Amino acid sequence: MSWRIIIIASDSKIDLKMNYLVIRSRELRKVHLSEVSVLILESTAISMTAALLCELCRRKIKIIFCDETHNPYGELIPYYGSHDSPDKLRLQMRWGDEIKSEVWVEIVRDKIMKQASVLDCVDPDRSEMLRSYADCIEPHDATNREGHAAKVYFNTLFGTKFSRKDDNAINSCLNYGYAIILSAVNREISALGFNTQIGIFHDNTFNKFNLGSDLMEPLRPMVDRLILDMDCNGLNPDSKRRIADILNEKVTICDKVQYLNNAIGIYVKSVTDSLCNEDTSQLRFCEYGL
Repeated sequence: MSWRIIIIASDSKIDLKMNYLVIRSRELRKVHLSEVSVLILESTAISMTAALLCELCRRKIKIIFCDETHNPYGELIPYYGSHDSPDKLRLQMRWGDEIKSEVWVEIVRDKIMKQASVLDCVDPDRSEMLRSYADCIEPHDATNREGHAAKVYFNTLFGTKFSRKDDNAINSCLNYGYAIILSAVNREISALGFNTQIGIFHDNTFNKFNLGSDLMEPLRPMVDRLILDMDCNGLNPDSKRRIADILNEKVTICDKVQYLNNAIGIYVKSVTDSLCNEDTSQLRFCEYGL
């Protein structure tokens, strides 16, 4: 089982040798690919071989590329994450509007309930308000309970002047954490043979990860709580490593304790099973201490 999150932040040359990821910088380092779960390339001065890229894709190791400001900018997803990708794509195209609506309602409800749990130790009254929102979600979230909950939630956590659109230290840290979670969700979607672009609610022409954006929603509060506890002053090497390490946090799913990195795979499969079998009882969400 892979578990390592490898972050390379300095000028390096990376290649493949005998199933090892070989990092050549000021010193030579090797990591066996069987141990690697996510590879984050923080420097634009990193060069790597095509042989390594192909092998990383073959092993379903997520690769995240950062821009010149060291913020996540893109990721690499293989064309064929599963041997039966064409069949999975045909199944995905047949997902009906009714089951997609039902699954989306459950995803939004779980997200809001987890947001309420974050607020329990900040403002119990506001947390109860969020729980009331979760209890009255309509199909397709027609009354936008998710949006109303988000406004109450973020204003309570970070102040009434806070906006997710602002360019500030908190949003930089949140965005970094969300990008890590999104990449892990996309990896599992691709590994199952489904297409990340075709979502159940998100439907942005310019978003290559509509389905990943849907499925990651209940995991966002885990990032929010981490950033709140960090009292984050901005992104730096230490804060980035702490945020990236969120994938190694322990959560509970299907009554078993799992690392988040592994639990995401169980969760994503439960969502796709629910959609394909038109049965929301198959949904399994991660439970984590907030």
